[in-house]
Amino acid sequence: MSTYANLPAPSPEQGLNRYMQEIRKFPLLEPEEEYMLAKAWADRQDSKAAHRLVTSHLRLAAKIAMGYRGYGLPQAEVISEANVGLMQAVKRFDPEKGFRLATYAMWWIRASIQEYILRSWSLVKLGTTSAQKKLFFNLRKAKAKVGALEEGDLRPENLAQIAKDLSVSEQEVIDMNRRLAGSDASLNATVGSEDGSSQWQDWLEDEGSDQAGAYAEKDEFEIRHSLLTQAMSVLNDREKDVLIKRRLADEPVTLEELSDSYGVSRERIRQIEVRAFEKLQAKMRELAKGKGMAIPA
Repeated sequence: MSTYANLPAPSPEQGLNRYMQEIRKFPLLEPEEEYMLAKAWADRQDSKAAHRLVTSHLRLAAKIAMGYRGYGLPQAEVISEANVGLMQAVKRFDPEKGFRLATYAMWWIRASIQEYILRSWSLVKLGTTSAQKKLFFNLRKAKAKVGALEEGDLRPENLAQIAKDLSVSEQEVIDMNRRLAGSDASLNATVGSEDGSSQWQDWLEDEGSDQAGAYAEKDEFEIRHSLLTQAMSVLNDREKDVLIKRRLADEPVTLEELSDSYGVSRERIRQIEVRAFEKLQAKMRELAKGKGMAIPA
């Protein structure tokens, strides 16, 4: 998306602390404002709206990138890859599904970072299985879960449990653990400041300006989820199945797959999906009106 050529970019020369200060200048968006900007991009390809959506979420991308600091790669490059994922999320975001952009973007940001790490590590090659990739990104978490915090090789009982949890062999766990050993970076490491007073952990605080706002947003999400669950009752079994698989699944099923499953044309599946979505929206608005809420048209 060429419209993002003027985004602030992290670099070793600039210093990451300066980058963090720059992106904090972009305000976070209220739900209604985010919705209108997303509609402007989706309907009219409004580049200014897309730019605002991206810049308001740069802190989210940087925060997620921080979680991948233990792979021995330049943090500026990891953040840049996170921003690429964010841009892809904005490009594909559908505001009509009722979710906030941050919720949707997290998946794209993590996917972009992980793809970059896999390209960069000679250990993980094109022939690597999905189980090995899972091991690569989840070994630290798995070790913490079983309390294996010490350095060096894992104890037999911990080794067996991790191998079982991640569906890989014990030898694969041993090899990966040795390869990753010593690559953790400290949260107390300084971030480009001349006096060394700025540390990575200083940038990890909750972005929410107040707890009340965070709780209000959480309550609204839960209410909307409840409305969605109730509204699904207006759909028949086929409409519900098509809508869930096409619009609510993390990895939507294609029209072709559903047409084969139901023995009808792809156009017929598309019609069912559109009709089901319209029925669902109408029911959600009806339920929301009774609660004094507004569901975007």
